[in-house]
Amino acid sequence: MSNLPPLTTETIWAILNEDIDDATVNQLVWHCLGYRHDSSTGEWDTHQVAPEWRDEYPQPPDFIDSRPPTVKLTRSIPQENKQLLKEKLGFKGYKIGEFGPRQTRRATAANWLLSYMQLNSIDF
Repeated sequence: MSNLPPLTTETIWAILNEDIDDATVNQLVWHCLGYRHDSSTGEWDTHQVAPEWRDEYPQPPDFIDSRPPTVKLTRSIPQENKQLLKEKLGFKGYKIGEFGPRQTRRATAANWLLSYMQLNSIDF
């Protein structure tokens, strides 16, 4: 996971525009949640992962392919940060007929990452 793109608004837009693949989107969220992969053992180190994530997901979940972890991700965004995509980036959403569950989950991941940036004072 050392080849992750930097956490910037450009990266968030690349997620929304599908310029970054689903695996990388997942890896960005995993990294921010604290999941670390130990390449020497092939195991996941979850010492930095909050208990509410570690207990339910000892292995990092696929946020793009699975609804339950995405719902948990959505619920973990503070209320004041729920509209950051619109408020900070001017994202208008996807057009009807041009999106499905995959795009919705990518937008959730993008909004969660933007919230993470806000909460951790990462410039955007």
